[in-house]
Amino acid sequence: MKWLLTILILVVYVLHQDYWFWGNRSLVLGFMPVGLAYHAAYAVLVSVMMAILVKFAWPKHLEDTESEFPDSGEVGTHA
Repeated sequence: MKWLLTILILVVYVLHQDYWFWGNRSLVLGFMPVGLAYHAAYAVLVSVMMAILVKFAWPKHLEDTESEFPDSGEVGTHA
């Protein structure tokens, strides 16, 4: 699974380098430059990728905070 996530990160990194739209002056939906539309779609792709990374690659030990701070029942009594 780590290999697939690594490949996903590399693919998204390569897609960020949008050399193919630098000289294109066409509009998407009649008002948005194609480069801006590409980056809007890229932002959605990166958000999905980050959600996938959090779901499958988040270190589980970071969620184990219960043992570090025992519940004393009082607020502000940590020494």
